[in-house]
Amino acid sequence: MKEFSMSIDACAAHYGADADAMRNYLIEGREKSLALDNRGPLRFSSEGRLETEIRQAYEKYGFYIFEGVIDENELHDLREDLEQMSAKFPVDSSSRLTALGELGLGVDCKAPNLIWAKPLSDPLGGTPIANGRHQVKLFEPEASKDAPKEAPFVILGSLQFSEACLRVYAHPKLLALAAEINGEDFAPFHESLFIKEPGVGAAVSWHQDGDTHWDNPAFDSGIHGFNFMAQAYGSTAVNGVWVVPGTHAQGKIDIKKLIAESGSERIEGAMPILCNAGDVVICNRQLLHGSFANTGFERRITVNFGFHRRQSVLNVKGAGIHSEAAVYDADFIRNRSKIIGYAIAARKQQYPSETPYQYQPHVQNEESFDWGAAGLDVIKDYNLYDLSI
Repeated sequence: MKEFSMSIDACAAHYGADADAMRNYLIEGREKSLALDNRGPLRFSSEGRLETEIRQAYEKYGFYIFEGVIDENELHDLREDLEQMSAKFPVDSSSRLTALGELGLGVDCKAPNLIWAKPLSDPLGGTPIANGRHQVKLFEPEASKDAPKEAPFVILGSLQFSEACLRVYAHPKLLALAAEINGEDFAPFHESLFIKEPGVGAAVSWHQDGDTHWDNPAFDSGIHGFNFMAQAYGSTAVNGVWVVPGTHAQGKIDIKKLIAESGSERIEGAMPILCNAGDVVICNRQLLHGSFANTGFERRITVNFGFHRRQSVLNVKGAGIHSEAAVYDADFIRNRSKIIGYAIAARKQQYPSETPYQYQPHVQNEESFDWGAAGLDVIKDYNLYDLSI
């Protein structure tokens, strides 16, 4: 993993009297993460099924790191799109214009998209946002005097702003994996970009993602779906997501109690997800996870997208986080699933020699999608139909 000790030292230095404890936590967490048997290439058997040891490790830990899924050429396109997007950010959260006086990214959208945060803050912890799932506020280090007052933190509905992100979404191996985990009629969830720039990137307090099914009689470890996290630049102990392996199968966790038992926000048993650029993580949404403010020197931009079991969302009332609370009937799910068809078509145009994934609901309903001159305009505001559970 590409990580430098000076980033760990820089991070720890922000924690004052707890500097040594934080440094040890980062180092020990990194060692524990690398010792797990849950990383390697994304492999399928000759029958097209996910290799048994991969599935077993995912089910045991709640996450798996697939190495080198995104090749160098696709990484180049992805990073180029990310840079172009950043050039279109408004000057601040209250503005509609960029520094060049042009209309900013997403300001004409109906659905929410660009979210800002104070540098090195924890904007979600201890608030009622997202149904109060972020139960505690993490330590907020002091940013440098030359840091901006606020910085882009998350981009929601990210596929409408980047063809490269849209093509990653349709990676045939990742969609095949989604079918292996959630069935061939899997449904989409939500897509976003998490931006953790060095010295600026905000924290995300410890939480579990699920909201709807904790008391469902049919509850199991996969009922709230999963997220893919594709890494554009890599992920370290300092800037990356931390997880507590196995918690996806424990039901809803009292995070305040867990932190009290650990004696600090440095939860015992947690470890960072360590990745190189091009790696893709599958992470169960019920897994206890979070990330500290990025006080190191490496950037992290994560391309997030998730999928559900169809039975987890069909005729279920949404949690009202990523879209308006609604009962997700078959038509609602079908509308949201169009993004899969457009993504597959866009990827096929870019990679004509690659065998595209065949999404079975579209095959069975004889639905076809083209990627033409309209480009990203055809999916504008698609995230109004996010399936939030």
